[in-house]
Amino acid sequence: MMKMILGLHQQFSRFDANLTEWGGSLLNLALRFYVGSQFFKAGMIKVGDWATTLALFHDEYKVPVLPPELAAWMGAGGELLFPVLLFAGLFTRQAALGLLAVNVMAVISYPVLFSYDCPAALNDHLYWGLLLLVLAAFGPGRFSVDEVIEEKRAGK
Repeated sequence: MMKMILGLHQQFSRFDANLTEWGGSLLNLALRFYVGSQFFKAGMIKVGDWATTLALFHDEYKVPVLPPELAAWMGAGGELLFPVLLFAGLFTRQAALGLLAVNVMAVISYPVLFSYDCPAALNDHLYWGLLLLVLAAFGPGRFSVDEVIEEKRAGK
């Protein structure tokens, strides 16, 4: 009986490695573009109306330690630079952790998120944070500049 179970298991799992490698790579590509686009759009909105962005950082957002102008530049810069790195799959883990820091700072500096009757805004930040942690933990996958560099480094 055990031999039959082992044989069935071997048959059903023979494509697991390919599915993990290629399916996981496609999933990571989708995650990189989804989460990156969310932050890139926010960065474009910030630079599109810089006066309003500065006013928000002066009046609404309470970024600890940093002056509002510097916080605005760093926030917009992170929302524009890190997604581009994610899209390319270049320095993917570092870009994901950088966006995670931007995401955490956004939640910390805007306490109104915790007082909404509808928790969707806070949940979005939670989901983005989890997706960024997945990218940081598992990397960009095969469809990335990081992978091309690693293959060249390994002499493949």
